[in-house]
Amino acid sequence: MTKKLLTGGVLAAALLLAAAWGLAPVFAGQALIRAAKAGDARKLERLVDFPALRESLKDQLSLEVASRIGRDPRLAEKGLGGLGMMLAPMILDGAIDAVVTPEVVAQMVTTAEAPRPAGAPEPKSQAGDRKGGKDLHQSWGYRDLNHFAVTLTDREKPDQHLALILERRGLFRWQLAAVDLQTDGG
Repeated sequence: MTKKLLTGGVLAAALLLAAAWGLAPVFAGQALIRAAKAGDARKLERLVDFPALRESLKDQLSLEVASRIGRDPRLAEKGLGGLGMMLAPMILDGAIDAVVTPEVVAQMVTTAEAPRPAGAPEPKSQAGDRKGGKDLHQSWGYRDLNHFAVTLTDREKPDQHLALILERRGLFRWQLAAVDLQTDGG
């Protein structure tokens, strides 16, 4: 009887440990979203790996800028496409290093949009969204054992997605370490 009880206790403990391990990124993602909505900069600083996030944004935005420069026939005609492609990463590096703060992360999480450069016009639809909150669809899932994605989609712009990539930091701890900017229609 005690052997069955001991075996049952060990099995229950193993199942609880496995459940906690598997659900840890969900709890981290929910904490990130709650902190962003509340504007809790201290909590965001603990939940975000800012150096890794900045590198991810630099990579994503550099690809986007290069894609746009490559598609603009006016730049190709004037021979400025190559110059733009050389200068864009340098400009983005400094801008992203300065701009990616807990407040900007909160804005990304609550709007499902990548940060805009300073002085860029704000889309008309966003003016009222900040007060009432956007209608965002969330999808959650593992990309692999150490990466978990919380994909945010504005229901008004279903072709644009922002995936927040949480990365494992130890057994149960997860941090936002990257983003995946996805736009289906370019």
